[in-house]
Amino acid sequence: MKLLIDNINRQFDISIAADANTDKLQQALAEQINYLIIHDFNRLIQILYRIDVNEKKLKTLLKENAQYDAANIIAAQVIERQLQKIKTR
Repeated sequence: MKLLIDNINRQFDISIAADANTDKLQQALAEQINYLIIHDFNRLIQILYRIDVNEKKLKTLLKENAQYDAANIIAAQVIERQLQKIKTR
């Protein structure tokens, strides 16, 4: 979990506590993503591209779950992708 949080902190230039649980991690990440959606959307796109979040899957999830907060959906995908990367290393 610490490696996951370190990766996310570095990618998004934030400082989530290393002892945060998954819910707190997702909530803090969603807040940062909301900030980026409003203030620096291009940076968010660059980060998602660098992390290699599946664009097609993300678009589908956002479309199918339009009633939910987009930042939470994006945060979940970022966490999932980072966990995949950690497992393959």
